[in-house]
Amino acid sequence: MTESDMAARVGVSRPTIRRLEAGSLAVSYGVLARVLEVLSLGDQIDLIASEDDLGEQLNDSRLGRPRRSSRSTLADEL
Repeated sequence: MTESDMAARVGVSRPTIRRLEAGSLAVSYGVLARVLEVLSLGDQIDLIASEDDLGEQLNDSRLGRPRRSSRSTLADEL
């Protein structure tokens, strides 16, 4: 399949397909999902992040530490 054919079937421009092929992070996940569907690899979408250790670490770092409640509980009073 040519770049033009892929772009037409996915509904994006040829430069977007080129950016995706080059690994650009500027291409949305939706475009990637549509490309995988066109290539009959849509069932492989779950595998993209299944072993993404770096992505998990980045996500965890954004969560921050849990906060303690300032309200007293029954256990605190005992």
